[in-house]
Amino acid sequence: MARKETSENPGRLKQIALTYKMTRRVDKKVGFVIAGVGIVTFGVLLAIGFLLGHPVYLGILGFLLAFLAMAIVFGRRAERAAFSQMEGQLGAAAAVLENIGRGWTVTPAVAMTRQQDVVHRAVSRAGIVLVGEGNPNRLRTLMASEKKRMARVVGDAPVHDVIVGTGEGQTELKKLRTKLVKLPRVLPGPQVTEINDRLRALGDLMKNLPLPKGPMPKGMRMPKGPTRR
Repeated sequence: MARKETSENPGRLKQIALTYKMTRRVDKKVGFVIAGVGIVTFGVLLAIGFLLGHPVYLGILGFLLAFLAMAIVFGRRAERAAFSQMEGQLGAAAAVLENIGRGWTVTPAVAMTRQQDVVHRAVSRAGIVLVGEGNPNRLRTLMASEKKRMARVVGDAPVHDVIVGTGEGQTELKKLRTKLVKLPRVLPGPQVTEINDRLRALGDLMKNLPLPKGPMPKGMRMPKGPTRR
């Protein structure tokens, strides 16, 4: 057991170090911000401790709270840095969808153009969400075709359109998950299961789409099928 713990700790520390380096490439002030948060938190608690006559107890509490505050701030800034690096890359929205949480069935790349505009599909009690990456004008046409194709099997289930981007009417990548989880839950569980089964039987449009010429973007993988959450 001791050997296992010893082998795991260096891996975790290395992962934290790599995350910090990645974050610092995007956020140059991350080190100063984290240190500032820790010092201020500890200093405030220690000062309160002297005022109350318990500097040791409040000092220990201040150290623990300072560490917690630093971890929270670092996590948020690291997440923001990661999203900024992913922004605009093909497949970034699919990566967010794959980690949206339970209750969602995600199928990446249900439709694609030769210019590599991609539509992903996510199904939950909120209905069906089509998430597009690429040129907004081409995506609207692509989504309309996908809606028409699905209309035969999904009935009156609500269908939502989301185009990822920074333009007007689009959703930033970092806000995609929040937008989806805030959608109202209007479908019962059995109906969601039925919709997923029907969509799976319908098949993915990828089978009939002409694939873009040339090599696929680095890191992009062809979908193997829907992922249940």
